[in-house]
Amino acid sequence: MSQTIVQVENLNLAYKHLRAVQNVSFSVKSGEILAVIGQNGSGKTSAIECVEGLRKPDSGLIRVFGKDPWLHRREVYKEMGVQLQEAEYPLKIKVEELCRLFAGFYERPADWNLLLTQMGLDEKRKRPVHRLSGGEKQRLSILLSLMGRPKLLILDELTTGLDPEVRQNMWISFENIRKGGVAVIMVSHYMDEVEALADKILYLEKGKQQFFGKQHEFREYVKNRVSGDEWEENLSLEKLYLMIAPETTGLTMEGIL
Repeated sequence: MSQTIVQVENLNLAYKHLRAVQNVSFSVKSGEILAVIGQNGSGKTSAIECVEGLRKPDSGLIRVFGKDPWLHRREVYKEMGVQLQEAEYPLKIKVEELCRLFAGFYERPADWNLLLTQMGLDEKRKRPVHRLSGGEKQRLSILLSLMGRPKLLILDELTTGLDPEVRQNMWISFENIRKGGVAVIMVSHYMDEVEALADKILYLEKGKQQFFGKQHEFREYVKNRVSGDEWEENLSLEKLYLMIAPETTGLTMEGIL
């Protein structure tokens, strides 16, 4: 039976006069993948940082493994893996040295030599991390997030900078991880990735929760928001998202010439 790993109720967070997160509620069970979507500035990262225990919310309830992550961060992190979109590592440290360092943080670390091979980084083990390509750094960041054999995995832009074939292999890997009972929260701007992996979707606009539910329910949500003339059956998730996402101003030639 699936266990609730993350429970968030009426989460609120403000930065001075900016209300970054407003009354957001969602949950994630073991073996589920939740995708958090929305434009830049919609509150995705702020909400997830509260789940990670990196920010203290102004109000609301957050429980991760039944504990408040702000008050019990050390206990929660024993069973949580976090992959950050951007991470800074010690200058000139080599790939295998960084893996060995992270392995030392856990009582029962994953086999990082095997992970290096699976991530296609085995030949890079002697290379300084700062000399890796963007895609290689991304794969290394994912590897490190798996080091503690987490029951909850939080991913920020999982496949940014990865080649198409590597992205596909990564999707297969995380599908297998989910089947092992791991709960996954992924923040992504790639709707094909969300469509391929996510069981549920949390959609935010300007800090406000617009939708939380299963993928097929998101389709009905969009259908109810657009006019009948705009609607088509069997639209991709990306096209559905673009139908309701706030419009942005595009680049014009007048601004260049």
